Amino acid sequence: MVKKYPAIHHNLKGFMHGGDYNPDQWLRYPGILEEDYRLMKLAKCNTFSINIFSWSAIEPEEGTYHFEWLDKIMDDLSEQESHVILATPSGARPAWLSQKYPEVLRMESNRVRNLHGLRHNHCFTSPVYRDKTADLNRILAERYKNHPALIMWHVSNEYGGDCHCDLCQDAFRSWLKNKYQTLDELNHAWWTGFWSHTFTDWEQIESPAPHGEYQIHGHNLDWKRFVTDQTIDFYKNEIAPLREITPDIPVTTNFMGDYPKMGPYLGLNYDKFAKEVDVVTWDSYPAWHSNYQKTWELAADVGFVHDVFRSLKDGQPFLILESTPSLVNWHKVNKAKRPGMHLLSAMQSVAHGSDSILYFQWRKGRGASEKFHGAVVDHVGHEHTRVFREVTEVGHALEQIQEVAGASVEAEVAIIYDWENQWAIDDAQGLKNENKEYIKTCQQHYQAFWKKGIPVDIISMDKDLSKYKLVIAPMLYMVRPGVAERIEEFVANGGTYVATYWSGIVGENDLCFLGGFPGPLRNVLGVWAEEIDTLYETDFNEVQFTANGAEPATYSARDYCEVIHAESAEVLAEFKHDFYQGSPAVTKNSFGKGSAYYIASRNSPEFHDDFYRQLVDNLSIQTIIKGPIPENISVQKRSDGVHDYIFVMNFHDTNQTVDLEEGRPYINLLSNRDVSGRLNLGPYGVAVLKH
Repeated sequence: MVKKYPAIHHNLKGFMHGGDYNPDQWLRYPGILEEDYRLMKLAKCNTFSINIFSWSAIEPEEGTYHFEWLDKIMDDLSEQESHVILATPSGARPAWLSQKYPEVLRMESNRVRNLHGLRHNHCFTSPVYRDKTADLNRILAERYKNHPALIMWHVSNEYGGDCHCDLCQDAFRSWLKNKYQTLDELNHAWWTGFWSHTFTDWEQIESPAPHGEYQIHGHNLDWKRFVTDQTIDFYKNEIAPLREITPDIPVTTNFMGDYPKMGPYLGLNYDKFAKEVDVVTWDSYPAWHSNYQKTWELAADVGFVHDVFRSLKDGQPFLILESTPSLVNWHKVNKAKRPGMHLLSAMQSVAHGSDSILYFQWRKGRGASEKFHGAVVDHVGHEHTRVFREVTEVGHALEQIQEVAGASVEAEVAIIYDWENQWAIDDAQGLKNENKEYIKTCQQHYQAFWKKGIPVDIISMDKDLSKYKLVIAPMLYMVRPGVAERIEEFVANGGTYVATYWSGIVGENDLCFLGGFPGPLRNVLGVWAEEIDTLYETDFNEVQFTANGAEPATYSARDYCEVIHAESAEVLAEFKHDFYQGSPAVTKNSFGKGSAYYIASRNSPEFHDDFYRQLVDNLSIQTIIKGPIPENISVQKRSDGVHDYIFVMNFHDTNQTVDLEEGRPYINLLSNRDVSGRLNLGPYGVAVLKH
């Protein structure tokens, strides 16, 4: 249902624009702080995240607090009518804390405790660290609970990593006892009879280690689940005083992307974590203008990740909490954004559902590891730079389209991408061991809809399917309990489901299904998958559709070809080569009021384009604009129930033309000009059309 979501705080109007501000690093330079306020106005920035790594500035010694500087920054930002996202500083602890309480330092999987340093070098289980962070957060909440600038809590920063200390080992065993109750159940779930690794005492169980156990896949999977749960539990401990003292202030923590693969971060199950935040936020740092991927292809992958984060809370707008206005300092090659790309990439975030464009960082620091990371204000210290001008351009654009904030993205298509499925696929010893390309496969299916201007939700296997016309689940290797039943219900009620090779192989504990693959999906798909052939890069096969009075369409297949048998399914295409020549390559099974398709190989983009074009036509799935969309163009839409806002974006460094529906007038909110018929976009150009 199309809807307009309210702002996360009643003081907000339109979009947030600004970013991470670290005034505690500049307390010896009061002139710079005063200059910052002038520049913030010029750049049309209205929101700043502060206090993210300021623990040592607030509490330089245990129990000794210095809040004067933070009070002044909060008051100064309020006076200039800026909003504050106030962080809890637990992402990096002061040296005195590590010195006095070494248990707070993280122990790596090799069982060696870290020295003080870096970020996130702390144990999430440590009672000392939990007490210290909760105490400090309570003080912050009490001190600033009524401050007019405060609009949101930013809890810690980019949670990640794991700890293998004795405290965490005990917590892991308790977690396992709660899940399995008995060692007999655990041994069966982990299949520990393999290599005679059966456990006879809970104390024998430890976390996976490079010099110990790391090849029991159920063990590895449960460790990752435990790390997610323990991180969430630490987060809940952090936010308890915030919820108690400031119940009306929303709480979040910034999720991450995985670079350079351009997927969501894999260390934590964000689908589970998202239930605990009031708004999903993430840090977006794609490597634009690379030499290994076309810009439009990267844009499609970025769009996929935006849609992952938008879908975590059922379509509620998300926030970009960090991005760069220019470049980063940690890509393999740190290339600057070309002129126009900053506005384009910002508008892409908004098009997919973001209600903010925030940066790391406001001003470049003088020293340490991030002194060359991009920022709004460079070391030169003034506004006369290309980057500052382009940030100001984004601020102006966000003001021009502020009515779009809160509008929703409505999708009739969903692709299932699942963190636990990713973990299990990556850990499985088979197929192509180095990289089975699960997320890349999901993105390749996604591209077919991105090219056509069709919105897509990216959901976990546990989400409700009933609102979609079409659900696609590439490589659904793991099928947790209840998932197959929901898929059957979806198809029986008229939905269309598409599965691929390497689906229905294992259950939630990574034990293979008995009785034939695709396991519990066999009934709805109507096929039996007998074996899978992994191809070398020099190998090839082809998929040929059965002729219907015309020349049959043929497509290339790579990496994986599965030998399947049609049981109740109809064969639509066959393999052309090898010992399985003539066996089914694509099938369709009628099930209740709907249909389920099975694609038995990893196929070319042309296959996806044609296959999904046919399904889109058959299912009357709505495209955003009529007619073809040029290769380098992305078209996305947000709606508020009254107006549609269509974002047309050119991910190429040459002029592009897009044909709009004849007789349908628009206004381009960015230029305040009427548009109809044909839209011309310059290099990296963007238009926001209101109908």
